[in-house]
Amino acid sequence: MADEQSATQQQQFSVQRVYTKDLSFESPSTPAVFKQQWQPKVNVDLNTKSNAIDSEGNFEVVLSITITAKVDEEVAFLVEVQQAGIYYIKGFEGEELRRILGTAAPNILFPYARETIDSLCVKGGFPAIMLAPVNFDAVYQQALAQAQTASNGGATATH
Repeated sequence: MADEQSATQQQQFSVQRVYTKDLSFESPSTPAVFKQQWQPKVNVDLNTKSNAIDSEGNFEVVLSITITAKVDEEVAFLVEVQQAGIYYIKGFEGEELRRILGTAAPNILFPYARETIDSLCVKGGFPAIMLAPVNFDAVYQQALAQAQTASNGGATATH
């Protein structure tokens, strides 16, 4: 009986598949942008979402990264990548499950997305974009704090 309970309560987290769900590369200012000095203003927008895809413990997590590089307020290029993964997650519930979906899963996806972005930029004729590592634990904590502030009506405590 005790062995049965420990087997059903065993925690599992495994990657089933990693794949590119969507990607886009646009360079609307070419070829004129190639004649300008390359000192771009680069904006990186990062987002994650997750959902259960069945009742067996499989979840899809999608890491979306959008990079916009501008030279003199003209868009040199725009890259959008949705890197996704299917994860088998058992034995985690509530906050633990949300934390895994918001931190561990995107940490696995990020190197794939970074390589795809770098490759697209180089193939588009631009210098490589080496994205700095992302601390998904900090991003997750920040999102929790923002959600809590929003649920408190935007009120902040002062000391």
